[in-house]
Amino acid sequence: MEPAAPILDCTGALIAGGAATRLGGAPKGLLRVGGEPIAARSLRLFERLFGAALVVANDPAPYEPLGVPLFADRIAQKGAPGGLHAALTAARTGWVFAAACDMPFLEPAPIRLLAAHRAGSEAVIVRWRGHLEPLHALWSRACLPVLERLLREGDPSLQALSRAVSTRVVEEDEWRTVDPAGRSFENVNTPEDAIRLGIG
Repeated sequence: MEPAAPILDCTGALIAGGAATRLGGAPKGLLRVGGEPIAARSLRLFERLFGAALVVANDPAPYEPLGVPLFADRIAQKGAPGGLHAALTAARTGWVFAAACDMPFLEPAPIRLLAAHRAGSEAVIVRWRGHLEPLHALWSRACLPVLERLLREGDPSLQALSRAVSTRVVEEDEWRTVDPAGRSFENVNTPEDAIRLGIG
């Protein structure tokens, strides 16, 4: 079977700006899954799946060995929305797939499902168990002026951004056809998460 074509008009962006205070400040993207740093696994996927890959990290040093372009937030102290803003600003493609650096189970089929819903939209986001998942989502660069305005005005959530742009929401029933347990959305916020997910 022929491998699926890469999504060349999209950049895979790992958002790694958090302080990881609940994990003692260790860079969460360097936690290991299957003996490999989570970030390295994700970037290897991105390089197969997309036209480009990058990392947004305000402390770039831990991620320099991964060999991809690194960018800091351009608007400081804005959390994940600031990280997405940096990714959209840095990207040279029309779309960005944004994921948190501590998501150990990213897979191509769920991401391709998001990409299949881009027509006529500025963002594609899954609603899982009643909540939007904006850090396993596709955002177009058309969102950038709106996001920049929201960031200058205050401290918006990514959910607020999704309401301010043309967003296609993929509902849970459809999502379960490619990711029945929602494994794509797992992330490592606490030591308990790391134990539960087998992350070291």
